[in-house]
Amino acid sequence: MADNLNSKIKTDDEIKIKRKKIDIIFTVIFTIISIFWVYPLIMVLINSFKEKLSIGSSPFNLPDETTYVGLDNYDQAVNTKMDFMSALVNSLIITILSVGLILLCTSMCAYFVIRVNTWYTKAFFYLCLFSMIVPFQMIMFPLSKVTDTLGLNSPFLIPIVYLGFGAGTALFMFTNFLKSMPLEIEEAAMIDGCGPIRTFFSVVLPIMKPTIISVGILETMWIWNDYLLPSLVLNLRYYKTVPIVIQYFQGGYGQKEWGAIMASMVITITPIVILYLFLQKHIVKGVLSGAVKG
Repeated sequence: MADNLNSKIKTDDEIKIKRKKIDIIFTVIFTIISIFWVYPLIMVLINSFKEKLSIGSSPFNLPDETTYVGLDNYDQAVNTKMDFMSALVNSLIITILSVGLILLCTSMCAYFVIRVNTWYTKAFFYLCLFSMIVPFQMIMFPLSKVTDTLGLNSPFLIPIVYLGFGAGTALFMFTNFLKSMPLEIEEAAMIDGCGPIRTFFSVVLPIMKPTIISVGILETMWIWNDYLLPSLVLNLRYYKTVPIVIQYFQGGYGQKEWGAIMASMVITITPIVILYLFLQKHIVKGVLSGAVKG
């Protein structure tokens, strides 16, 4: 009996050691992969402090006393005649309004689709999913015409267009989460006198927080970095977004203001990186809660 117990303990110790070795191997592998992912961001940051010629001739070198220009590139990016700060404000307005509209409308729609559960709600749900696989090139020209006709070519109205494009992914994640949510929680709220609207905002919406954060950060990254849709829809004489302004730093005959481009890219990606770092644990939790039923 004692021999069997010692043998079992020895086997458990061997398994733990083996698992620890595997964990170390995976840690090393993923650390190397993460370095490859972060390296381009580091290079953009380094080159944002270098003068234009050295960025093109030696992009991988650290700035020295002859190539270091301090904050001159950032000053050029912010104070350029292309009005980078105005574009930054436009991008901020579009992103906040679009993400807020997508989260509110799609979460309520998902709740309705799951709880009503009729043939027309299912048809609407599958139509929204179908919109995810339609190539943007098929609708870009009709979309441009329709938005001009309806006057949706301003930062305050383009969120309506983003709602149409972002609804599919958001609705899919919200409905998957609600399928795994116990109905008894809502029944208890209704017994206490809550109507459907109050039940949704007081009970369901707080429980959906991980999925809301996941959808919010994914939609934010997409809308903040989007170039094609604003360039087609917005009236570019009055409104530009950050990706459009960065593109304008490319001059004629192939000339590019690399210093200003690098500095503007650092300014642009910093808010998204900070937001992602603070909310990354909620993203994983939200994706898992929307993918596992029960």
